[in-house]
Amino acid sequence: MTAMPQSVAHFSNEMAASASFTTDEQRQHLTFTLGKETFAVGILAIKEILRYGAPTEVPMTHPCLVGVINLRGRVVPVIDLAVRLGREPVHVGRRTCIVIIEVTNCNDSGALEMGLVVDTVRAVVDIPTISVDPPPAFGVRLHPDYMIGVTRQDGLFVVILDLNRILAMEELAALTQSARTKKYE
Repeated sequence: MTAMPQSVAHFSNEMAASASFTTDEQRQHLTFTLGKETFAVGILAIKEILRYGAPTEVPMTHPCLVGVINLRGRVVPVIDLAVRLGREPVHVGRRTCIVIIEVTNCNDSGALEMGLVVDTVRAVVDIPTISVDPPPAFGVRLHPDYMIGVTRQDGLFVVILDLNRILAMEELAALTQSARTKKYE
C-alpha cells in the first residue's frame, strides 16, 4: 500500500494511465473514508486532491451539491459524497479533502469535472481483480448499482464505487428538481 502525502496531490492523465494498470489482473484505486466506512475509486477518474476550502453555495440545489469552486478559472461543482450516498454530511476537519474527479456524461461525448468532499484520503492501493467480490445483495447500506464490488484491504471492508452511476447527471437533475418541488409544496 502506498501512503498518500499530506500535501495536495495532482494526477496528470499520463501519470494516472501509466500507474493504473500494472498487470491485467491488478488495478490501482484511491481509498478514502466517509465516516467509519472505507471506499475506493479507480485512479483513472482522479484528477487531483485538494485541501478542503469552503465552496460557494448554489441556492435551490439538491443537498448533496454543497457548492462550486474556482479551479484555475473553471467552475467545478462540489458534491458531499456522504450525502449523495444517503449518509450524514461530512464533518469538515483538518484532513477533509476535495477529490477532483472526471466522470463521463451519458448525454454528451465529453467528460465532466466534479469535486467530491471526503473525510480523509487514505492511500493508493493495488486491488487485484480476483479479490473483488460482486456487490452483496444485503448488509451494505448502498444501492448495488452504485458499487463495482467489495474487497478487503488491510483488514478493512472496502466498497469500490461506480462514480459514473452515482453521479449520473439525469439522476442528480431529478434529485435537484425533487428538492425544489418539496421546498415549494
